[in-house]
Amino acid sequence: MSRPKVTVVGAGQVGATTALRIAEAQLGDVTLIDIVEDMPQGKGLDMNEAAPVVGIDAVVTGSNDLTDSAGSEVVVVTAGLPRKPGMSREDLLKKNAEIVGGVIDTVAKASPDGSIVVVSNPLDMMTQLAYARSGFPKRRVMGMAGVLDSARFSWFIAEELCISVKDVRAMVLGGHGDSMVPLPRYTTVSGIPVTELIAPARLEELIERTRKGGAEIVNLLKTGSAFYAPSASVTAMVGSLLRDEKRILPASALLEGEYGIDGVYCGVPVKLGVDGVEQIVEVELTEEEAAALRASAEKVREGVKALGLLEC
Repeated sequence: MSRPKVTVVGAGQVGATTALRIAEAQLGDVTLIDIVEDMPQGKGLDMNEAAPVVGIDAVVTGSNDLTDSAGSEVVVVTAGLPRKPGMSREDLLKKNAEIVGGVIDTVAKASPDGSIVVVSNPLDMMTQLAYARSGFPKRRVMGMAGVLDSARFSWFIAEELCISVKDVRAMVLGGHGDSMVPLPRYTTVSGIPVTELIAPARLEELIERTRKGGAEIVNLLKTGSAFYAPSASVTAMVGSLLRDEKRILPASALLEGEYGIDGVYCGVPVKLGVDGVEQIVEVELTEEEAAALRASAEKVREGVKALGLLEC
């Protein structure tokens, strides 16, 4: 039986957990690649030995060679240094640009018809780098951020109201970082605006916690960063791409005038299908919300300029 091929570059906590989730969801066979000798092979073998227990046929193959990504329908890039306590995403910029740039150069040649989903931080800037280095059309290069940020906001709301997470639909736009823009007006519980269920002051506290959600986990773990929620988020995106589900999910996409932003990647609602980012969905924003989104995009632009990808 022929299954889609997904490559996950980086076999650390995020990458390995993503590979396992993709395999267990039977989205396709997975090639897990890392520079550490034998490590992805060992993790892949361990996952395959779990397959008879959970009842799946998808196969995970470990490799140390990026050219083994050849023929992938989707390449997920998690490679890079993780955040440490006290470290901002911007601190990672230059070092991870070297790592991600080298990865993209190879996987883009190996899988010229595939889509690229970037998870490496600083996410929006690394996604812009992937777009520039790959030469792919913008619809086939995207970043995973908004699904994760929205999931964090959803959990905080469900926890606050003591309700099922299944009934919460949250929306978070903007760059993946402290400048992200949670939108309570578009966040609902079974269709009820969350603004009617949580007092403004408390809601603002949950919004601020969402903005610092990644840092909170980094500070708790001490020696690593989040991986369960990020891997679940990227798996949702991969599923929509491979199964042509046409889901509307928040993702980092290249904006060319939408929301008054031009030339940079930023988190917005998009329709994901077999052709990649098939549509950027524009929702009506208040002046305050629009200004916050533009400010978030400008932070991304600053990092992109630092990488030499934009002159102005």
